[in-house]
Amino acid sequence: MVLTVVSGMVDAVSYLGFGHVFTANMTGNVVLLGFAAAGAKGFSAPASLTSLGAFVVGAICAGRLCLHVASRRRWLLLAMAIEGLLTGATAIVGATAPAPVGTGWPRFTMIAILAFAMGVRNSTVRRLGVPDVTTTVLTMTLTGLAADSSLAGGDNQRSGRRVLAVIAMFAGALVGAVIYLHQGVAWPLAIVALLVLATATAFGLHPASRMLDVRDDG
Repeated sequence: MVLTVVSGMVDAVSYLGFGHVFTANMTGNVVLLGFAAAGAKGFSAPASLTSLGAFVVGAICAGRLCLHVASRRRWLLLAMAIEGLLTGATAIVGATAPAPVGTGWPRFTMIAILAFAMGVRNSTVRRLGVPDVTTTVLTMTLTGLAADSSLAGGDNQRSGRRVLAVIAMFAGALVGAVIYLHQGVAWPLAIVALLVLATATAFGLHPASRMLDVRDDG
């Protein structure tokens, strides 16, 4: 859920600060690329393609790396560490690059780094396979919430988790947008980096996290 909040914050910053491009939600990027191809103003095909390309490269690298890490616990910790450090690096670029940071090389550098980090994360989340917790998209989560509801004749299976995921994404987008609008690019990304690294630390220290190793060994 923390990573879902982070996705909302990251996409709020990237969409508002980098010129209508997503770095976590690739479905949105494909749609925005279509807008740009149609000649709609305010949308950039190079920016969307940069994000899509970096995301795919990040997912590929994560997939290759996981072949050498047998433990799901260690792999999740490594993926979160990579995401946190890369997001922190993006915050440094945003804080030190000449203004305005939403144009030129700072823009494309930050898009590429963030999208790569999100690709690493999505590859990891896919491997973990937690139902209804994709951390970056909510279409199927909302579909499941409606299709399995009592109104549709269902049993409300995992409704709590699904509702929390929606709230988490909304909260992240809201907080990310507010901080960006008042403080610029660097601060929300720095907070994201700290959140991810703190979550990784808390997860790594919690005894229950070692159950992932037990399941893998079994």
